[in-house]
Amino acid sequence: MRLVQFLDEAGRQRVGVPSDDGSRLRVVRDAAGVYDLAFQASRAGLSLHELVAQQLSDEVVSYDRVIAERRILPPLTHPEPARLLLSGTGLNHLGSALARNTMHAQANAPGDTPVKKTDSLILFEWGLAGGKPAPGEIGSQPEWFYKGDGTWVTPPEQPLCMPPWALDGGEEAELAGLYVIGDGGEVLRVGFALANEFSDHVMERQNYLYLAHSKLRPCSFGPEVLLGELPASVTGVVRVRRSDAVIWSEPFATGEANMSYSIANIEHHHFKYAPFRRPGDAHVHFFGASALSCAAGVTAQPGDVFEIESPLFGRPLRNPLARAGERASLVRVRAL
Repeated sequence: MRLVQFLDEAGRQRVGVPSDDGSRLRVVRDAAGVYDLAFQASRAGLSLHELVAQQLSDEVVSYDRVIAERRILPPLTHPEPARLLLSGTGLNHLGSALARNTMHAQANAPGDTPVKKTDSLILFEWGLAGGKPAPGEIGSQPEWFYKGDGTWVTPPEQPLCMPPWALDGGEEAELAGLYVIGDGGEVLRVGFALANEFSDHVMERQNYLYLAHSKLRPCSFGPEVLLGELPASVTGVVRVRRSDAVIWSEPFATGEANMSYSIANIEHHHFKYAPFRRPGDAHVHFFGASALSCAAGVTAQPGDVFEIESPLFGRPLRNPLARAGERASLVRVRAL
């Protein structure tokens, strides 16, 4: 089962289940949002699938119209956006590890010096060696980065905006895990969604220590959240569209069969920090990209549209690229 959040014509947030042909949404009764449904299910001892099945109404709306009118929302939001934490794990797909290794090695290699194995590739190899421990055991620790909070989330179909001082705006097509923290601090996974983690690869290329800066950009995920467990292998296609043409396209493969770390191990190393298990909070954790347009020499321009699609997740995730102003102004601090 997949769920969608959207605004109805009166501007109220609703939850719907896509029809088999993807043209309609069947509305979930008495559901203000997926966040509330998750807590209802947990408190009732039900799965989200079971709760939603009980609350499906006969009301149906046009999914096409919701998309066309840009009333689609991310599939998980928090009533207090600052309490939704965005984070991610990289270097767990071969494509991203090789791209990062080449980027960082070339940036620090004079002249024709051969590309050497960097810390990025070494960390990836640690994942290959110990990132998928036996059930009940703890494996090697993956890379982790902070991405922002709920105020940094861009809904599907809405523009991803580069700040005026950004050097680049590039897609990162990946999966994200969506979570809420239960009343007793238990970690409750809502499901998985397609995601565009969106980063500044030109800034990152200057020095690998700028990775943290390069991640402080908006992001998008959805439009649908897949409930339950993730298949071992997930495939799809990522595209960059310019006007009526596709200027770059590449298949991607993700899921545990294509990763060096298991989902459970990544989840452990994120949620082992007690402040990340604060009751009532929500988390969106990005699991890393396997295909990057920047690695193919593509530079996206404002107006281009990023499109991430996988049959498992229904509708594609689409976002145009925009720039928020052309000049950066100095941030002044006033002493008190």
